[in-house]
Amino acid sequence: MPFAPHILINTPEIEIWPGGLLRARSNPDARALARSRHVLRRKRDGKYLAAELPEGLLHLVQRLMHEPGIDDALDALESISMQRRAGLDVVGELPLHRLLDRLEQLGLDEGYGEGSGLELIAEPSTLAFAGFDRYRRPLWLHRHASRAWLHMRDAAHRDDIVLEAISGYRSHDYQLGIFERKLARGQSVDEILTVNAAPGYSEHHSGRALDISTLEEPAAEESFEKTTAFDWLTANAGAYGFVMSYPRDNPHGIVYEPWHWCHG
Repeated sequence: MPFAPHILINTPEIEIWPGGLLRARSNPDARALARSRHVLRRKRDGKYLAAELPEGLLHLVQRLMHEPGIDDALDALESISMQRRAGLDVVGELPLHRLLDRLEQLGLDEGYGEGSGLELIAEPSTLAFAGFDRYRRPLWLHRHASRAWLHMRDAAHRDDIVLEAISGYRSHDYQLGIFERKLARGQSVDEILTVNAAPGYSEHHSGRALDISTLEEPAAEESFEKTTAFDWLTANAGAYGFVMSYPRDNPHGIVYEPWHWCHG
């Protein structure tokens, strides 16, 4: 079974990207990224922390070794790189204890999941590169979902149907950032939950969920159900292991999302 040519190594605080997929605004960072084998990036805000170059690790921030999670990230980079060189494909899950602490700070506990029927979802320890989304951003998915998405997208293309990925994997920190920004604007947690799932409860955390659209169709709109792309997905997505997670009147109380498909 072939391995993904690019993987994202995921740790609780830091993501480790393969070289060549990230861009920088400053010239020194851009030169470093252009030569890098891997780039360490803080998950909370996307800041570049270090670049692994042929001659060694280039620090892109001061006091790199005091950065939260840096030891775990460097250990994961070494361990997973060795396993891949040995021909192993590594897919695990990150622990949830850090997320549970953050949920408690938001005033949320297990009652949220019980009330919504949603499960707490761990992030994968590695994700596979699945091409680019509509906005030319790298698309990361669980290894199995990545392979299935690429096969399904190509099959649709052979039937003259264009499927565009809008988004795939999202970290717990990404979802927490949404809450933090809205709380800073004066919204309450209860108000935010009417629109956004609590951090840890989105299928996107698993790397198995995709938001899909098609040419000239706005992203994440109910009008997607009127397109030939949606008709094609309804007829064919199951053969590739994808199901629409939130049909009308779903038991989770989530609004109808014809664009959201998850690989089982």
